[in-house]
Amino acid sequence: MSVKYIMNFIVIFTTFSVFSQDNLYSSLAISDNLRKNANAVVRLNDVVVSLKSSSELSVFKKRIITVLNKKGNDNINAYVHYDDNVKIKSLQVLVFDAFGKEIKKVKKNDFKDVSEVSGGTLYSDSRVKFLEYTPIKYPYTIEFTYETISGNTAFIPSFTPVNEYFVSVENSTHTINFPETITIRKKEKNFNRTNLEKEETLGKICYKATNLEAIKPEDHSPAFTAFVPKVMFASKQFSLEGVNSEVEDWTDFGKWMYHDLIKDTYDLPISTINMIKDLVKDETNSVDKAKKIYDYVQNKTRYISVQVGIGGWKPYNASEVDKLGYGDCKALTNYTMSLLKAAGVKSNYTVVYAGSSQKNIEEDFTSIQGNHVILNIPSDNDENIWLECTSQKLPFGFIGDFTDDRDVLVITPEGGEIMHTKKYNTEENTQTIIGNYSVSNEGEINVDLHVVSKGIQYDDKYGLESKTERDLDEYYKEERWNYINNLVIDKMTIDNNKNNVNFKEILSFKATNYPKIVANRMLLTVNALNRNTYVPDRYRNRTLPLKIKRGFKDIDEVEITLPSNYKVESLPQKKTIENKFGSYVSEVIAKDENTLIYKREFVINDGEFPKEDYSDFRNFYKDVAKQDNSKVALIKK
Repeated sequence: MSVKYIMNFIVIFTTFSVFSQDNLYSSLAISDNLRKNANAVVRLNDVVVSLKSSSELSVFKKRIITVLNKKGNDNINAYVHYDDNVKIKSLQVLVFDAFGKEIKKVKKNDFKDVSEVSGGTLYSDSRVKFLEYTPIKYPYTIEFTYETISGNTAFIPSFTPVNEYFVSVENSTHTINFPETITIRKKEKNFNRTNLEKEETLGKICYKATNLEAIKPEDHSPAFTAFVPKVMFASKQFSLEGVNSEVEDWTDFGKWMYHDLIKDTYDLPISTINMIKDLVKDETNSVDKAKKIYDYVQNKTRYISVQVGIGGWKPYNASEVDKLGYGDCKALTNYTMSLLKAAGVKSNYTVVYAGSSQKNIEEDFTSIQGNHVILNIPSDNDENIWLECTSQKLPFGFIGDFTDDRDVLVITPEGGEIMHTKKYNTEENTQTIIGNYSVSNEGEINVDLHVVSKGIQYDDKYGLESKTERDLDEYYKEERWNYINNLVIDKMTIDNNKNNVNFKEILSFKATNYPKIVANRMLLTVNALNRNTYVPDRYRNRTLPLKIKRGFKDIDEVEITLPSNYKVESLPQKKTIENKFGSYVSEVIAKDENTLIYKREFVINDGEFPKEDYSDFRNFYKDVAKQDNSKVALIKK
């Protein structure tokens, strides 16, 4: 037997041994179904949460993930948070090549260590250690292990086997250990399509999920958290930064928050209280008083993150915000509430999941939830007013798509209550265009238009107020009218009417070579000012439901002056479309031989629909885009 043969045998045997010992580290062992649509595969995600008592919690995590390509680097998630109350007991990363051979070891002190919060934060005791690793080749595997010890037991990690798109999961386990003196509550969500095993014994709860294929994002689908599997946990008895509590329901939770976290922060100086009373002395009702105070807060304060205190949950004292003029969402909400209280106006601190996904506080599961705070004012006509206290620009009572249409937790002295924030209905989310344009014999158009936006469409545009003229020019050319070439804006006037909550745009522009001229004919695309060019992506095998988060209504009426050397040869027919997703009507009316009137109304309804409806929804948008591209045929006189 040759030396070369012996050496090859040794290499093959060694590779086989590594693979056999533990195939979690070898990319060769990943099944085809888990590779499909995946940038990375979680081979094992093992979390063990141990409640030693109501004031001591340890979390051990071992995560093995194989990164298949460059995009998968973002899915490693090898980081751990810590602060004065959360200590890192152990931390390590091992790196393996495609065959499962260890090629690198990263110890605790080799991790990157930075402040957890951004530069906009005043100060913070929260930090994060994270892996900084540049791979040599793909695929490779990371084993990430850590253990933390904390005195905070209010936050028990949830079991979320699937956390991201384009990531599949081979094995995920989650174990909760706890003494008999502690009551653990749990809520399971979205496990109808998941291979799930569950075991419950005295003092132990264990979940296991296996073989979860990667999910591809799909346009107009529900929020990711609305359909992926999750188990939430909460302890009836818990401690937060040394404050011990026992909570059974939202009433108890609200009482705890109000009396232990909020109540003692109402400490405005007498001079400020007297100033506020004088500010609102001429107002006869609570809403008008609140408007004046909200305006005062917007002019006096600015938002800046302050990440200290009881787990980031206790607001900064009102006296400090009054003195410094800044604070985070908790502090500014609490400060506004304190000023309202000085004026005799009742308001309530409110916890919410902020963001465009419209995530709800789980009404049937009492636990620490939410990522933001707003203010609730019960008005005299029993309609709740909601205030975003971190914004210096939003109108009074307008919250937009950041906190609209979702269940929130309202905190009162009597306890917590789940309420629903303002929903902006389709008929409220309007954009109205009244305009005119003329077409020259050479194909130049000169346009004048007024645009008024309300509701969520106001929310989309009010930020234009703070843009420079140069930025506005770029916005109109590259976003609003990017289908018009050679556009030159002559006039731009914008008016943010915060009292009536509408945004007005008055514009004039011109563009050369707008219509297509062929021989003695001119083809004029009649919808120059609000053309829909968007068509949702096509999915051959749609897997997720269709979700339209917010409806809207566009109304356009435009007068068109035709070129003097041309006359109408043909006009597009009136088009009407109506279905469950909305409606569309457009028509071109000959006012006289030189003038056309173009009318258009486009409505999209909000709602959730089965995945089978997506194709019809996409076709609706295709039809609208086609009709918006309709042309008037002109011929030389």
